Amino acid sequence: MTATAVLSPSPVVMRAARGSDGDALARLARLDSKRAPRGEVLVAEVDGVIHAALGLDDGFAIANPFQPTAGLLALLELRAGRARRSSARRGLAERLRLRPAQRARAA
Repeated sequence: MTATAVLSPSPVVMRAARGSDGDALARLARLDSKRAPRGEVLVAEVDGVIHAALGLDDGFAIANPFQPTAGLLALLELRAGRARRSSARRGLAERLRLRPAQRARAA
């Protein structure tokens, strides 16, 4: 009888990078032979290790070239798109919102 190994995927955590992620992002950038993303950055972690990162401000991405990260980058792109749309909607709502003085004149 042969044994069959069942592999269960590790959970992926997508989150905003923190200041304490600086060293990990620098290592990942060196591994990918690129510079680290600048500004606000989203990261994808697997088993507590950052495998991919995407800059929200510059759209620059880095990933571990020795891991299958295409799916992680795609997830980060999707999440970044949602964050950008949400931010744009908030900005539009704030621009459309009347100031107190304008409300009084409109009444």
